[in-house]
Amino acid sequence: MSGTSHLSIVILAAGQGSRMKSALPKVLHPLAGKPLLQHVLASARQLSPKELMVVYGHGGDQVRSVIDDGSILWTEQKEQKGTGHAVQQAIPEIGDDRCVLILYGDVPLISTATLVELIKQVTETQMALLTVHLENPTGYGRIVRDNHSKVQSIVEDKDANDGQREIDEINTGILAVQAGKLKSWLGQLKNNNAQGEYYLTDIIAMAVNDGIEVVTSHPSCEEEVMGINSRGQLAELERFYQRRQAEKLMAEGVSLADPNRIDIRGKLTVGRDIFIDANVIFEGEVSLGDNVRIGANCHISNSKIEAGVEILPMCVIENALVGKAARVGPFSRLRPGANLAGGNHIGNFVEIKNSNIGQGSKVNHLTYIGDTDMGSGVNIGAGTITANYDGANKHRTIIEDNASTGSNSVLVAPIKIGRGATIGAGTVLRKEAPAGELTLSVVKQKTIEGWKRPTKNRT
Repeated sequence: MSGTSHLSIVILAAGQGSRMKSALPKVLHPLAGKPLLQHVLASARQLSPKELMVVYGHGGDQVRSVIDDGSILWTEQKEQKGTGHAVQQAIPEIGDDRCVLILYGDVPLISTATLVELIKQVTETQMALLTVHLENPTGYGRIVRDNHSKVQSIVEDKDANDGQREIDEINTGILAVQAGKLKSWLGQLKNNNAQGEYYLTDIIAMAVNDGIEVVTSHPSCEEEVMGINSRGQLAELERFYQRRQAEKLMAEGVSLADPNRIDIRGKLTVGRDIFIDANVIFEGEVSLGDNVRIGANCHISNSKIEAGVEILPMCVIENALVGKAARVGPFSRLRPGANLAGGNHIGNFVEIKNSNIGQGSKVNHLTYIGDTDMGSGVNIGAGTITANYDGANKHRTIIEDNASTGSNSVLVAPIKIGRGATIGAGTVLRKEAPAGELTLSVVKQKTIEGWKRPTKNRT
């Protein structure tokens, strides 16, 4: 019975989560940018179960719309009558010969390695229970053992006597057992307890009475089995998760200005000799090449940052490619489709969207470049914008190699600036600028004699 070849996994995710004070179902609250339930599913799928079942209840339609990928068997718990009742909803779909693993949608950091060790212990004469020792076990079900340290039962905190409350070994709720036996015990559950619920934990005493030994194993740390019932607990577990990510990065050779002030909400791939300053957020899939430096307070999502790039503070980079040895920021925004070939300077208060920026081209100050194909060696003057939207459609701007625009230029797309062309300061360019020539729109300077500034009305 041990192993995963006959494994069915049931994830309980029907709780309301009233202490979250939220319209969002508890299992959809994000940890590291991903719903709690998604974390549990990721660990569960690594076990390659024959069946993967989720018992849902409050906000069920919303949970299914966010999570469902076709591989999950969904079972509704219409009335919340406890964990035993929840498992009862799923168990009829599972064959008697299966090993059943019970998980929880609000316990996001359970590791696959811990679960493998747990289910290894399941046999015809043994069931497996995951427990942990806590310095403060208040609120948790206690593991009651006999004089030979054999598990006899679990008593819930509200039903425990003073002696039982002194026990520091607690039930995590995660267990694995042969399905046929589980079905038998679930049918015997009673709700004569302080909560009036059907406790799954009551099957422990039933197993002992039937001569089934209850063996225990333990996670690598208590955070691995920490459940989320409040926003405070969610924040605590978020920081634990992020600290672990920071430690992994440092082990891979990344220097962090402050390991407690980095957030990785997705997958971050890194090269060597990288430096990341404080308060940097990574989302989605991000890769950093060798010798990348990232300044403080940057937000980078779904982007590739190649070797030797320097990202100065306060930059936002989304779905972009930053080529080798480019320098970006401070206060730059690279929007989706911004592709920098390398050696570029993208500077203060510059926004680039859906544009290809050629090798060594510079866009340094107060500029918007959208829907543009820019060659190499181009210099864009401060305050230049591409007017790429006519109110109905987007149009592209083409800027060929070694062209230069003066400050405060407006490039009205569709437009082309030829190779080596120069655009004079303040030009509104509506026609093609020929290669190698100076193009400007001339407006005669005029002085209005006797003009006075308006003054405030003092009455």
